[in-house]
Amino acid sequence: MAPLNENERREVWEICEDRYQTRSTILTSQLSVSRWHEQIGDPTIADGILDRLVHNAHRIEMRGESMRKKRNPPQDEKKE
Repeated sequence: MAPLNENERREVWEICEDRYQTRSTILTSQLSVSRWHEQIGDPTIADGILDRLVHNAHRIEMRGESMRKKRNPPQDEKKE
């Protein structure tokens, strides 16, 4: 959940560049897409990474209560 450092940014860039228009890539995140630029850090690299990720992408956004919360309700609810 911390912003990427320079080495991590470069590695993500290389993966996205290598896979762009040749292979599928699945990316999951709890962070909203609007905050990805700030998490990646460097604006130029963030633009390149996000451009490759969103071009021809299928985006599925999950909504609703966390499944973890539904499976493990707070102790107060278990007593009832």
